[in-house]
Amino acid sequence: MCGIAGYIGTADLDAQRIDQTLNLMKRRGPDHQGVDLFKRGETNVYLLHSRLSIIDLTSRSHQPFRHGPLALTYNGELYNYVELKKALAAEGHTFETTSDTEVLIKALAEYGWEGLDRCEGMWAFALYNEEDGSLLLSRDRFSEKPLYLYRDATGLYFGSEVKFILALAGRKLEVNYDQIYRFLVNGYKALNKKNRTFFKDVEELPAASVLRIDGSGNEELRRYWTPSSRPDDGIGYDEAVARVRESLLKAVEIRLRADVPLAFCMSGGVDSNSLISIARNVFNYDVHGFTIANSDERYEEQDMVDCAVKALGIRHTSIPVDVTGFLPKLRTLVRQHDAPVATITYYAHWLLMESIAEHGYRISISGSAADELFTGYYDHHLAYLYEVRNDPEQHARSLAAWQKHILPVVRNPYLRNPNLFIENPEMREHIFMGAEGFSEYLRREWSEPFAEERMTDGLLRNRMMNELFRETVPVILHEDDLNAMYYSIENRSPFLDRHLFDTAFSIPTRHLINDGRAKALLRDSMRGIVPDPILDNRRKVGFNAPVFSFLDVQDPEVRRELLADSPIWEHVHRDRVESLLAKAHLPNSESKFLFYFLTCKMFLEEYAA
Repeated sequence: MCGIAGYIGTADLDAQRIDQTLNLMKRRGPDHQGVDLFKRGETNVYLLHSRLSIIDLTSRSHQPFRHGPLALTYNGELYNYVELKKALAAEGHTFETTSDTEVLIKALAEYGWEGLDRCEGMWAFALYNEEDGSLLLSRDRFSEKPLYLYRDATGLYFGSEVKFILALAGRKLEVNYDQIYRFLVNGYKALNKKNRTFFKDVEELPAASVLRIDGSGNEELRRYWTPSSRPDDGIGYDEAVARVRESLLKAVEIRLRADVPLAFCMSGGVDSNSLISIARNVFNYDVHGFTIANSDERYEEQDMVDCAVKALGIRHTSIPVDVTGFLPKLRTLVRQHDAPVATITYYAHWLLMESIAEHGYRISISGSAADELFTGYYDHHLAYLYEVRNDPEQHARSLAAWQKHILPVVRNPYLRNPNLFIENPEMREHIFMGAEGFSEYLRREWSEPFAEERMTDGLLRNRMMNELFRETVPVILHEDDLNAMYYSIENRSPFLDRHLFDTAFSIPTRHLINDGRAKALLRDSMRGIVPDPILDNRRKVGFNAPVFSFLDVQDPEVRRELLADSPIWEHVHRDRVESLLAKAHLPNSESKFLFYFLTCKMFLEEYAA
């Protein structure tokens, strides 16, 4: 896990700019830094690398890494490098290191970019070929590792973070106000519908793709993997459970590979405890779990955390919600993200990473994406009722279970109607709830209707894939990466495994929810591994934090910060925000908007002032 940056084009980059960029990259890689420059005619190629040593801690695995005419700067982990190494050895390759880096560069030499489909891992890399002058940029299947691109008249800049590109290009980039409006009005789920960032002319390399720039500067973008959903109606429930169990155990096993110790992000839910319990009970790993302790009853789940700690016999550290220095710390986090922070949850997550780093860990394991693989949201229940509508017996059972177990805890008014999607399969107003009202805060007219990509047949599965690749998970991964790397920690997400994805999306939709239990397949696959009280607990909490535990709007200092002079007032009505602050109680959607506003305000003060 590292930081990468670079450039291909006709410019000669100033040495001071390169040094400044490397200095900014140290949080991502404090152990070693390297730069390679290649000249071919009028074209210059710069590869920058900052290393966080995880596998093979010796200097022989420093980067940029060379193999014949190939040079690689790489950020990520190739989890199946042991298996790939055996296959490459059978092809006649020998190895001088025990690193996954050497395996990756030799796999690319042997198989070409098409060989990426053999790789299981997370990555963003740049591979230069001195023989033909080509540069290959690539990103992993699920966009776990970031890779930003910026083009000017001279060539192409790339980097793990936008700040690296700003430093390397030596210029200030223009804020993308359209993205600011999108975030304020429609929320974080709207941010990744298209390839847009908070800076104009900066984009991200799409997931599961390679961008090849040949020796003449011509570009070609190709995909090496396309996700698909192919449910096999012949798979029975017990077989589906067995397949999920086998796939998840393998996903966790290969993600425990490291030459440094790792820690686990822990809640009281089934997602994180599945990973922790597999590591402890199946692979006998010495687990250390880290939890944010909430006082808000909506997010507090100490009883389930205590149950897991006692039943599994693991080490555990609880981090209390700390409001000390919230505003300056949040501004630091905005600078780290080069963007507004998506939710208050990721401020709490940042505090979690701080504790993990203080305890000496360099890897964190998180349960991201289980909800999108196995159904974890309240609207999934309604989509499931739509899917089984033509089976009267199953629909009746499922409806009764929903009425008994789900309806009493649902606050979103749209989602209290069990026939929501049966009446209108295209209904999505619950996702951008309140958008029309939030648009009135803007000083100019702006609106953007909800759009959903057709990624597969079936309402529920298509919703889940959009969440996984367009709406929810990309934002989570952005926050996970930047929060962890601020403290020089690598974050791993075992649920984001290609084989586990294929397994989950090959199972009939009718098996996804059982007796009103979301993630039924995950729960039942973990029976005998995860403590029963956690598997049987229907309450959904997840990794959340209450906004007002941090943001006390009655505090004069907070109010001054929220209403102080700022570039934000060129775009938002100050009097509307004052009226919002004057309310005695804010519903969930308005409290989220208030946090969106605060982080956008800080972002513009840092990058537009």
